[in-house]
Amino acid sequence: MLAGLWLAGCSGTRFVPEGDKLYTGSTVKLKSAYTIPREAEISTELESVIRPKPNASILGLRPKLYFWHMGQGKKKGLGKFLADRYGEAPVLISQVDTTKVKGLMINRLYNNGYFAAPQVSSPVKAKGATATIEYTANIQRPYTIKEIHFPERDTLVDRDIRKTQAGSLLKVGEPYNLNTLITERTRIDDQMKQSGYYYFSPDYLLYEVDSTQHNQVNVFIKVKGSVPENAVQPYVLNRVTLNTRYGLTDTTTREDAIIFRKYRYVPDEKVFKARAITGATFLYPDSLYRRRRHDQTLSRLMSLGTFKFVDIQFRPSRQKPDSLGYGFLNAYVRMTQLKKKSVRAEVQLVKKTSGFTGPGFTIQYRDRSALRGAEQLLLNVVGSFETRTGASGTDPETGEKLPVFGLTSYELGVNGQLLVPRFIAPFDIKLRESDFQPRTVFGAGYKYVTRQDFFREDFFNLNYGYSWKTKITNQHDFKPVDLQYIRLADTTRVFAQLLQERPFLAASFRQQFIPASSYTYTYNTQVYEQRRNQFYFSGGVESSGALASLLGKPNAAGQKEVFGQEFSQYGKFDVEVRNYYRITPDPRSGNKIATRLLVGLGMPYGNSRVLPYLKQYGAGGPNSVRAFLPRELGPGTYRPTNTTERVTRFYDQVGDVRVEANAEYRQDLFPYVKGALFVDAGNVWLVNPDPTRSTPDGRNGQFQFNSFFKELAVGAGVGLRVDIEFIVVRLDVAYPLRTPYGTGGSKSLVPNLAIGYPF
Repeated sequence: MLAGLWLAGCSGTRFVPEGDKLYTGSTVKLKSAYTIPREAEISTELESVIRPKPNASILGLRPKLYFWHMGQGKKKGLGKFLADRYGEAPVLISQVDTTKVKGLMINRLYNNGYFAAPQVSSPVKAKGATATIEYTANIQRPYTIKEIHFPERDTLVDRDIRKTQAGSLLKVGEPYNLNTLITERTRIDDQMKQSGYYYFSPDYLLYEVDSTQHNQVNVFIKVKGSVPENAVQPYVLNRVTLNTRYGLTDTTTREDAIIFRKYRYVPDEKVFKARAITGATFLYPDSLYRRRRHDQTLSRLMSLGTFKFVDIQFRPSRQKPDSLGYGFLNAYVRMTQLKKKSVRAEVQLVKKTSGFTGPGFTIQYRDRSALRGAEQLLLNVVGSFETRTGASGTDPETGEKLPVFGLTSYELGVNGQLLVPRFIAPFDIKLRESDFQPRTVFGAGYKYVTRQDFFREDFFNLNYGYSWKTKITNQHDFKPVDLQYIRLADTTRVFAQLLQERPFLAASFRQQFIPASSYTYTYNTQVYEQRRNQFYFSGGVESSGALASLLGKPNAAGQKEVFGQEFSQYGKFDVEVRNYYRITPDPRSGNKIATRLLVGLGMPYGNSRVLPYLKQYGAGGPNSVRAFLPRELGPGTYRPTNTTERVTRFYDQVGDVRVEANAEYRQDLFPYVKGALFVDAGNVWLVNPDPTRSTPDGRNGQFQFNSFFKELAVGAGVGLRVDIEFIVVRLDVAYPLRTPYGTGGSKSLVPNLAIGYPF
């Protein structure tokens, strides 16, 4: 009864004054005897002018009205605080000015070419204490474009505008649309900026539209008569000054400059060589001004990571225009440096997909121009103390919790990177059309890992590669050299016995010299925050041992060695696809459907029958199939049967193949609080069968294309997220719907506490 009364209050109808009704929203319909082009787009545009917006509701409930009511008549206290923070006054039907809304809708219809006396009706539909409004627009056939006329005068500016006609957004036969005309004016301005017209503006263009013909219009594009002289004159860069030691408090531009590659360069010789700055500058003396090069210079210089601010000023040169009418500009590129050297310390909460959680730290030294060419040198000291969260599971026969294998882990390491802001290669690569500075990356590191009471490992790595972007959505990472060496040492009797009983596991731990090369391509439209649908794709390929096999010699066991060390041989392919679809047009809304597909395939060959342990896949955990513990799934239908196997499954339940899919509906609940409904499916498999991980179907964890779908684990659940922009705290609770090994196993709720979204 109490819950029913509370829900009734949350519906908001009891807060409506007598004689009025709660406004709960509107609908928009278009009616015409003709086909309506872009009907959905126009309906959305008409919906955007409807005011006021109704009270926010969740499943028909309006809790914000309840909070608002708690603060009525109060000047302080909890009720007043909740009302101010979360409350919302009821929106009443009497507050809706339908005459004003209809006028705005008719204006939008005119903008879309519906000039033939459009009409909008707005009947009110009442139901109990609530009311809605049904807006219906009755329209005729839209006017279409018959002819398009670009400026026809024989002037320099008109000739250059006519040159842009090939890329025009205006098309003969298309419906008249004001937004397209506005965008076309901006497009012409952009093209003029690429042709030297620094002072030109879209406002200097006007349209004359002749609509006297039946359902057709002629569009005339003209340059206004009252345009400043400098706006219709193209400009050439006369002098380009690069100031690398500009301070925000500087009041003069007089600096001691040197001439380098025709640039006036104001150097800070202790920090930069001149070629490091000119290589990232795309404004060239004696060249035509182009806004594309202007923006590219700003982006490239900022992406060096050595400057706090960069700005460019253009001033008319004293030099008189040439015989062709071209003027001259002087460019001043001013760069304010960041501190050249810095030390940073961080204390972190480390949480890995394998279930290890604990405090960690990073101490970083950074030199932003280590070799006086804007090269960034990063030296890190890292460490962590982690504990495996959660038990390995519950024994279904006894109901007792099983111990955690490898309970405590210590890590301590040092690593360094040198980021060079250009390609270091046998051939010259400039990427002149990219806004982003390419990088050559050199890296090296060492990490010491101890799993208390079981083993110790030493990790060494050495790599060399390239990272570059062709545009903001496209990222390329290529590592021709990625050497890793992992030395297993100080194993305890228990762990040594486990390796003896598990030949596949022993091979994955011992074959740990990995001479690999890799390439990854990433396409990501999430940078466009206004887009309703955002897409992410990452595809990578990695190969190990191909070159080493040409140089290696076989040992007594038939395994090839390089410098007396066996090495891993495999090919690895990974694909990740995500899609984010926002339910509403409002870009601020967090109501969206998020989906992800992960596919990974490792193909061991030659020296290897299984991937190195470092490269294998696991399934389950807070960022995977959330209804199962980390690495609780697979390979295939394998499931630990005795107590020893259940204790050691953290090491056993990994594979060479992964297939995983996730779908999640995310909903805004309150400020900074979001909810979610989700379903996950996935598993891992082996390429080669492992007899020590026997399964009822006799496949021993091996992947089979004709049956893998039946072996996917499936789970579903709900989540609550606190999103305060710089950090997301997530609590998901999931329930297993299907296990890959059929009957048996846990059927209880699995909580997952994590930082950040799962994808």
